[in-house]
Amino acid sequence: MSKKANRLADETSTYLLQHAYNPVDWYPWSQEALDASRKEDKPILLSIGYSACHWCHVMEHESFEDEDTAALMNKLFINIKVDREERQDLDEIYMRAVQVMTGHGGWPMTVFLTPDLKPFFAGTYFPPENKHGMPSFKRVMLGVAQAWQESRADILESAAEITEHIAKLNSITNQSENENRSFNKTIFSQVLQKISTNFDPKWGGFGGAPKFPHPSTLQLLLRIKEMTQGDEQKQAEQVLETTLDKMALGGIWDHLSGGFARYSTDRRWLVPHFEKMLYDNALLAPVYFNAYLSTNKEFYKEIGCAILNFVHNELTSDDGVFYSSLDADSEGEEGKFYVFTRAEILEILGKGKEEDEGKWFAEIYGATEEGNFEHHTNVLHLQNIRTKKEAERAKPLIEKLLQARSKRVRPGRDDKILTSWSALMISALVSGYRATKEQVFLTRAKKAAAFLLSKMEQDGNLARTYGRGKARLTGYLDDYAYLIQALLDLSACDANPLWFDKALLLTKKSIEYFYSSEEKDFYYTPINHESLILRPKNYFDGAVPSGTSVLCMNLIRLSKLTENENFDEIALATIGTYASLFGRAPDQFANMLCALDMHLSEGKEIAIVLDLNDSERQKFLETALCRFAPNDVELVKTVDANHSSPLFDGRDLYGGKSTAYICQNHACQEPITDIDDLAAELHCHLVKSSQKETKNK
Repeated sequence: MSKKANRLADETSTYLLQHAYNPVDWYPWSQEALDASRKEDKPILLSIGYSACHWCHVMEHESFEDEDTAALMNKLFINIKVDREERQDLDEIYMRAVQVMTGHGGWPMTVFLTPDLKPFFAGTYFPPENKHGMPSFKRVMLGVAQAWQESRADILESAAEITEHIAKLNSITNQSENENRSFNKTIFSQVLQKISTNFDPKWGGFGGAPKFPHPSTLQLLLRIKEMTQGDEQKQAEQVLETTLDKMALGGIWDHLSGGFARYSTDRRWLVPHFEKMLYDNALLAPVYFNAYLSTNKEFYKEIGCAILNFVHNELTSDDGVFYSSLDADSEGEEGKFYVFTRAEILEILGKGKEEDEGKWFAEIYGATEEGNFEHHTNVLHLQNIRTKKEAERAKPLIEKLLQARSKRVRPGRDDKILTSWSALMISALVSGYRATKEQVFLTRAKKAAAFLLSKMEQDGNLARTYGRGKARLTGYLDDYAYLIQALLDLSACDANPLWFDKALLLTKKSIEYFYSSEEKDFYYTPINHESLILRPKNYFDGAVPSGTSVLCMNLIRLSKLTENENFDEIALATIGTYASLFGRAPDQFANMLCALDMHLSEGKEIAIVLDLNDSERQKFLETALCRFAPNDVELVKTVDANHSSPLFDGRDLYGGKSTAYICQNHACQEPITDIDDLAAELHCHLVKSSQKETKNK
């Protein structure tokens, strides 16, 4: 008998569509669902997860696909299923409720709400039967339903208290502490020491298992490395480079097709949680490219390029925009697609010209008979960075293993397109272009940006998500902030003035929609958003940088590019709102500290005017972008184009040649037209092109 579709069948989210044939009478988050809760006087059972979440799939199979469990859910509750990546606002609010009530968080998230949306009981995964000290899902539901009927007054009082508590958490600072705060660079010495206390000197990274990459902290360390000397610089280098090396050698990195998994389950970066998220890779690629520009270590450039090509091969749509993630599971088993037994490696690779190639590869990539994962399988990893000779020898062997792996059942892919994450990937591609000078990366970035501006933006209003040929949901703060960042990144290396104009328009809309001048802070939802139990804020730099910190950085950049001091004032006021927390939790405000560094630094303002008849104009531009200088701002235009930035006022070709105008601290130098003079002025080496475009079929 064919299964009957529920209301989720009309959604565009991959995650919601995965539940469209559950026997649960699911609603998407909608007015219809909220009205039903009030009319029927039933609590809401809110279930939040995402497509690449392993335990979300487990709970679906155990409970949501079970007829008896579904019947109980349908009888007792109004059941709402939410994709956390689509509705980050709901996830922000109710994850805090879970953490308040249980002391921890995670997905799947299971929250019981009153009809007026206040949480009163919450958890994460619940098993189908009582086990491991956890009550069964049925037992939980029956207990909640009984309490709703018999102890309603107590529940409503508790829900009100929990809601009040999470509202206080939504504004964690005391504004009076931060008024008239003055900033200076001594804060970064304190920050370095605080970060270093949590550093793992043997394996890199921060803390123990599970271990996450923390790309915002790594970007901050790159800046600290640049601004310091002596012991502090060596300390920043050690933390940064040990972490980058160990991550890229470990199993969290896919040594066959590239791409980082979400996190490592152990301290050594060996066994990952195998899901691959677009945002992790979009954030880590610029770290590796910037580290290459800072250290000139080719290994970092290679990892950055491999990330970009992984995304191109496995997470890029025909329209050139980016899908959200790859599942950890295939055939119901986590990691099955990625791991090999030693016997499989020996059989696939066999013997080569020199010696037994299979044994050599198994030894260098740590594949043993007993294995390092389940069922005697191995997560491939390296002990040391390969020599050039080893890399060349491994290349055809990797291709053989890739061919064998391609015959397996692939992990599921979440083909939801998010404005925010796609924008992060555009910035990653621009960073790849700046580091390698490979036009293919810039071409991909421009194609993706054109898609977002065509499908997701209209008159400065952004949509959140795209699927099934249509854009949906109102954009949040991070959608605006990340896209503005991507457009500013593009405007520095592509002469199309559209990028800058749209960045400026979206910035003005961001201030209008999200900024509170009274609180000196940004909200996560726009001012015209639907009414929820609170209006959430997004201030911590976690797996992704907060929309607040990215917008602060954008405003500081734009204040230099537009001479609009109001932008800088808003950014500095917002930074001041959270400044009292920087010394205590620098890892949670790492990107905001990067914005503070830009405010405090006297970076260069570089305006480049290109001569269309100059055969070396591209090389001239690439020379202007040759180094890691995170506090510089650049803009480029062709001589025939109108550009709205005052950086180009009165500036044309000098002597009829492509020209760079460089200013710093309100003083400008003579225009530069010679490539060698420009390279000498910026103290850079010219990077040779080496990256070739590949796409696995």
